[in-house]
Amino acid sequence: MPSWDDAQYLKFADERTRPARELLARVPPVPVQRVVDLGCGPGNSTALLRERWPAAQLTGVDTSSEMLERARKDYPAIKWQQADAGAFESSEPLDVLFANALLQWLPEHARLVPRLFEQLREGGVLALQMPYNFDQPSHRWMRELQGPWSGRTAGLRAASPVGSPAFYYDLLAPRAARVDIWQTTYEHVMPDAAGIVEWVRGTGLRPYLEALLPAERPAFLEAYTRALDGAYPARADGQRLFSFPRLFIVAVR
Repeated sequence: MPSWDDAQYLKFADERTRPARELLARVPPVPVQRVVDLGCGPGNSTALLRERWPAAQLTGVDTSSEMLERARKDYPAIKWQQADAGAFESSEPLDVLFANALLQWLPEHARLVPRLFEQLREGGVLALQMPYNFDQPSHRWMRELQGPWSGRTAGLRAASPVGSPAFYYDLLAPRAARVDIWQTTYEHVMPDAAGIVEWVRGTGLRPYLEALLPAERPAFLEAYTRALDGAYPARADGQRLFSFPRLFIVAVR
């Protein structure tokens, strides 16, 4: 996992929180006592869960100490836990396990997703949202950009762990009372290619920048910005549409 910068991540807090709101809206009304927000980041999604279930025992779990420091500062009344999200095991059955924009960082979904699902009580809900953008220009150019850095970036995130909707349906349907899967492509209005770069610097671009020598980063970012300038052309008003597909899953045990 890359290191995280909460301030960079929250530059687009409204846009990043919107999928969490839309995922949460599809969680059915079930009795809720215990809720975990797995991969909670700086707590923006966890705050939505507190609004939905004000009396629940709510825990935000994340690997990043930087993100949890920001979460504790902004939401001191919520319980926060630093733990490896990929190995997380709840000590008690959960009513809701919520993971917004987490699983794209974790491998072996064929084992991971069923293991998370099995931590629910009967009638509990697993709610997942994952970026589905591995082949989008924003992410393809991270992998394909050629330069003196190529030896350090070659093979970095060469494959996405995120499967197809059918893959997740087949994992969950034999175990679940109900499975709801859908995709949404957000068209984020950005001022220019540099704005798109600022977005991805908070997430997908971080491992690439961390792999570079410090002296290489300015040239890499300049070349990457030029590539995005061509991939996301100016629209009628001069702004860019940053297409961002996401995959959503809500499964009831």
